[in-house]
Order: sequence, then structure tokens, then C-alpha cells
Amino acid sequence: MITDARVLQPEFIPQEVTHRDAEVNTLSSVLQPILDGNSTDPVFLHGPSGVGKTCIAQFTVERLRENVVDLNHQYVNCWEDYSRFKTLYALLEGINKTIDIHRQSTPRDQLLDRLRDYDGSPYVVILDEVDQLEDKSLLYDLYRIRGLTMILIANNEQGVFADVDDRINSRLANATRIHFRQYHHDELVAILQDRVRWGLNPDVIDTKELDSIANNAAGDARVAIGILRQAARTANAQQMNEISKDVIRKVTPEAKSEIKQKTVDRLTTHQEVLYETITEYGEISPNELYEEYCNRVSDPKTQRMVRNYLSKLEHYNLIEAEGNTRGRTYRTVT
Repeated sequence: MITDARVLQPEFIPQEVTHRDAEVNTLSSVLQPILDGNSTDPVFLHGPSGVGKTCIAQFTVERLRENVVDLNHQYVNCWEDYSRFKTLYALLEGINKTIDIHRQSTPRDQLLDRLRDYDGSPYVVILDEVDQLEDKSLLYDLYRIRGLTMILIANNEQGVFADVDDRINSRLANATRIHFRQYHHDELVAILQDRVRWGLNPDVIDTKELDSIANNAAGDARVAIGILRQAARTANAQQMNEISKDVIRKVTPEAKSEIKQKTVDRLTTHQEVLYETITEYGEISPNELYEEYCNRVSDPKTQRMVRNYLSKLEHYNLIEAEGNTRGRTYRTVT
């Protein structure tokens, strides 16, 4: 049943994209100076989870590479490489400058100096989940590096620019903003049809079944592809000839749970404490939550930063807030 399992993976970058022409064209236009060997101002992609931000960024950079012989590029997931050292190390890996760097003993400033000394081809870096950076002053340092172009990705601007000083805000004020809206139902079906065409045998699933998957995904392509992947895996293991609605119904909770667990596993220490606290209490007010959080960590962040953490958990559908500011409560999403 499965002819190419790669296309069912969340990190797969297709050769063609569906329903994101405007976003691709805008990003391509911003990156146009690179064709002449120049860097350009940062560009900021923002929108809900599962709307194609990461895919479009990587797809557009791949298209750029087809037209620029000498182009270096690097993708960094700042949720995983969130410290200043880890981010700089990943960026130096993209230009093969880490051979004598020791993670325990090399000073962080030396990594930045090495990046500043880079004098090679244009360098495009994608900083995904950039709001997760521990030290956002790094964005100011990267902005000043000649030949380096930043593509920043996050759910919203507030999480990126909260608690940053004026020099960062002023430098990034010129960044082109590209908003990604949620996919409509028919667009999700078209995305799934492409994945079926590229990765499954013909006629193993009908449009009605894809409609059912799209309904369950509620505009989130990551969830839709996850359900399709789990359904194909189950049908294949049971040696079925097709993916039925019954299979889709049975695997949907499991697929969503798998995606949720992967998100929970990526939480930073502070986010994890907040999530666990909300889970334990069932329902908790912001003030109670912050007090309990401060009791559980040795280096509590400001209330403003905690609000940004909570917003992140909301964006990934781990928690939900109810009520206005004064009477607000948080609870986990089941």
C-alpha cells in the first residue's frame, strides 16, 4: 500500500506546494537580492501551528538554491537548540566551521566571532520556533553579520519580541511579515490528495475518506498528514486493500495523541513545569499558577514571559484559557 513512506512524514518537503502561492511569491521576492550575491533584511513568517510555515520556508530556499550556485543555508529548530551556544553551533555547522569547537570549553563569544569572520557565499538561515530562544539579543548579533539572511518563524510576533530591548525591535522593524492563515477544508483535502498520489498505491483511499481526515484535522495540515500516516500504517499492517472510514475513525485519537506527545516532549523546563502544574490542578487561575510555578523552579521568569509560555502552549493546543483577564483560568486540553 505504501510506495514512499517519506511523503507521510511531517518533515517532508515536497517538490511542489499547494495553496500557498502568495506566501511563496512574497518570500521569493524578499530573497531576490541573494541572486546577485547580496543579503537582505530578515523576513518573519507567523501563523498557527500546522499551516505550512516551515515547509514553505524550506521549499523556497530549495528553489533559491536551484538558481544560486554558491549558497549556504541552515535550518535551526530553536525549540531544540534554544541556548545561545546551541544556536550558534548549529549556524556554524551550516558553513563547516565547528571542527575544533568543544561544547564544554569553547566560549560563546568565540562562536559569534567565528560567524562574524565568515566571508563566503550568501548564507540563508531559517530560525524555526524563534520565540523559544533563551537569549533574543542573538537576533541583533545575527542581524549585523554581513552576508547572512534570517528567515524567522513563530506562531505570533508577541512571543518573539516580548522582553527584548529597543535595539532589537528597531533592527527587526523592517522585517517583512508574512502571515499564514489556517487551511480551509478543501485545501487540506488537496494536500492529502498530493501525499496519497506521491506515497500510496492508486485507489487505496477515496475523497470521502480524505474529507473525513480533513474534518478531524480542523485546518491543521500536520494533524491531517499524521492521521493519514497512521491510517496507512494500520491498513498496511493488517494487509487491507484500502483505507476505510472505520480505520480512520479508530486511528484518529492515536494520531492526535502521538502529535501531542511529541509537542510535550519538546517543552522547555519552564514550559513543562507550567503544563504539569495545570494538569495537576485541573483548572487554575493565572496568579495561582505563577505562584506555584515560582515554588517549583529555581530561576522563575517574569510574569510577562510566563504569559508568553502559556500562549505557546495554547497555540499547540496543549492548554486552553477561559474567561477574561481578571477571571481567567487555564486547563489542559484532553
